[in-house]
Amino acid sequence: MGMMKRTLLAGVSVLGMAFAGAAMAAGVTDADLLADGVNAKQVVTNGLGLAAHRYSPLTQINTSTVKNLVPAWSFSFGGEKQRGQQGQAVVHDGVIYITGSYSRLFAIDAKTGEKIWEYDARLPEGIMPCCDVVNRGAALFGDKVYFTTLDAQIYALEAKTGKVVWHKAIDDFKAGYSNTAAPLIVPTKANGTLIVTGVSGGEFGVVGRVEARNVDTGELVWSRPTLEGLTGTYQGKETTMTGKANETWSGDMYKTGGGATWLGGTYDPDTKMVFFGTGNPAPWNSWLRPGDNKWTSSRLAINPENGELVWGFQTTPHDGWDYDGVNEFIPFEMTKDGKTVKAGATADRNGFFYVLDRTNGKFISAMPFVSKITWAKGIDASGRPIYDEAMRPGDPTKSEDGKKGKEVFAVPSFLGGKNQMPMAYSDQSKLFYVPSNEWGMDIHNEPVVYKKGAAYLGAGFNIKPIFDDHIGSLKAIDPVAQKVVWEYKNKAPLWAGVLTTAGGLVFTGNPEGYLLAFDAKNGEVLWKFNVGTGIVAPPISWEQDGEQLVGVAAGWGGAVPLWGGEVAKTFKGINQGGSYWVFKLAPKSATK
Repeated sequence: MGMMKRTLLAGVSVLGMAFAGAAMAAGVTDADLLADGVNAKQVVTNGLGLAAHRYSPLTQINTSTVKNLVPAWSFSFGGEKQRGQQGQAVVHDGVIYITGSYSRLFAIDAKTGEKIWEYDARLPEGIMPCCDVVNRGAALFGDKVYFTTLDAQIYALEAKTGKVVWHKAIDDFKAGYSNTAAPLIVPTKANGTLIVTGVSGGEFGVVGRVEARNVDTGELVWSRPTLEGLTGTYQGKETTMTGKANETWSGDMYKTGGGATWLGGTYDPDTKMVFFGTGNPAPWNSWLRPGDNKWTSSRLAINPENGELVWGFQTTPHDGWDYDGVNEFIPFEMTKDGKTVKAGATADRNGFFYVLDRTNGKFISAMPFVSKITWAKGIDASGRPIYDEAMRPGDPTKSEDGKKGKEVFAVPSFLGGKNQMPMAYSDQSKLFYVPSNEWGMDIHNEPVVYKKGAAYLGAGFNIKPIFDDHIGSLKAIDPVAQKVVWEYKNKAPLWAGVLTTAGGLVFTGNPEGYLLAFDAKNGEVLWKFNVGTGIVAPPISWEQDGEQLVGVAAGWGGAVPLWGGEVAKTFKGINQGGSYWVFKLAPKSATK
């Protein structure tokens, strides 16, 4: 995706005052992190568990009672900063921690919706976020709450007060680096509990990497570059090279080659590996960088003990369409032909849904989850795409003027079959619920030269719908049978994450402003509520004082209105906003 073509005003740091009697975090432990998927009284990880199934074991709100769901309270993020709100909240000891646009973090009383404190990062002028001023969530550990900022910093705050304990620079924002993802907290044997982050900024020729820091001090423990030819570090010393130098990159193109890890990662306590996706290679013009360009547009498994690369799987080798491979890799147990496989699944920007052996990255299966894919004819037995070379944007040096290569219509668009909005896996139905979009793009290549801090694309594009009645499509996918079980079509693109529950429900939001609840088995809409602005964030659910609650951030924005081309024109009237909504069952309705 591209650069936001505007300079953003610097933010202002404001610390709110804690009010008397508010519940405060007593401290999150390794055991809390590891139990997050089954402990319904907390949400202390991004994804309702380190594996990010986004599955709640709660059943009070179910297919029978969901019709009685009503708002409990709504909290306004305030100010004039009404931009895309993509954060997933975390909840501990009666306090909700939610990030807002422009790198803000709020602590809210979960019972009343009253603000406990607010922290606004002081953003410098000249930050360069490509795809709106979003933040996707915070992390909790011990007595601290952590989040990253648009100027590529990471902060640790006191959970009780919001005061800064430590903060570190991830990288130089003037070179195009930023950060938007929720950090990942991982327990290790060698170095205790670590906070693991990636980097954003792939459209500026930055180099992707994953790195881990000490949760108490912020000191760097290890770093793993995503591009071959670059060397990792551990405890301040160089370790191994990622891949083999110049095996799939020519010359020194890899030094500005992209591969940003901008969506964050997942962790599998079973195999004890961290999984991160990597973004597009830079520049977009693939004629300038022959070869597979590893490990861009890939999924990587990393040993969190030392940052060593365990395996990689490239979904789009020699990517020429901006099909980032950053989408979440979700570990799950798959029973097939009477055998249980330690699998992992990912719905890629390129339009294909993949299942891999998570122990070694070996390909198991793939299927298209969006319609009319043009760039590839399918996926071969090794998991490699079968390219339709006529659908690769043409080499501009072969054109008459040398400035614009042959234009093609590629499906999906560069915003992907799925983008930042996380899917969910139901431990009950054994289905994945994937928020997807049906669209394509006119795309051509142009000459481009790397310049620090400037957009590094070499492409022009315009996104267009491929169906008259819908763009968004929520799909229930059976990973064993490799088929779509049901589909819900939405007029506008879907950009919100998904939650599924043991009550047989699936929740997501849409740009039209609705939070919707579906029957997980057949996709029937059982309930919906309009929050007054588009929803582009993942819902969560937890138990508070014996009641099941559902929470979601609301606020239209993100990449779609910025880069949606012709598609964006069709829903330009959606109101922006910034708020957090919590829902519960109406009194005396929980058992009816």
